Amino acid sequence: MFEGQQESNLVDRVVHINRVAKVVKGGRRFSFSALVVVGDGQGSVGCGLGKAREVPEAIRKAVEHARRTMVSFPIVDGTIPHEVIGCHGAGRVFMKPASQGTGIIAGGAVRAIMEVSGIKNILTKCLRTNNPHNVLKATIEGLEQLRSAEDVQRKRA
Repeated sequence: MFEGQQESNLVDRVVHINRVAKVVKGGRRFSFSALVVVGDGQGSVGCGLGKAREVPEAIRKAVEHARRTMVSFPIVDGTIPHEVIGCHGAGRVFMKPASQGTGIIAGGAVRAIMEVSGIKNILTKCLRTNNPHNVLKATIEGLEQLRSAEDVQRKRA
């Protein structure tokens, strides 16, 4: 892969920024953690967490981490090939293919992943928890489980 070419077609979206405080002798030290998703719009997506004293630096670290942890999955006519439930920790995300013109029916963290991955029509529901960290990881876990009809047919033959 060419590094310059790879960077130009990747889209990143900040999902959540959290301010954390460390209590020291002189008071509190504040730092930031950023949760970011990165995708190419053609079925590849990754999420990353970055921590730093300033927000831009935390976002940069998160984008770097997300690029390293990208996964691919099949997209069929702008939606996913079949229903799937992704699980991570207490997070469960139910994803169901939708017909043309439905759009992305999803909450905040899941919506960000669907937009950067190139999915145009999908129905999703977050079950149990809405913690952005667990929801993102559960969504990616579910997308990794997706198999196209051709893959399944090849495996059965």
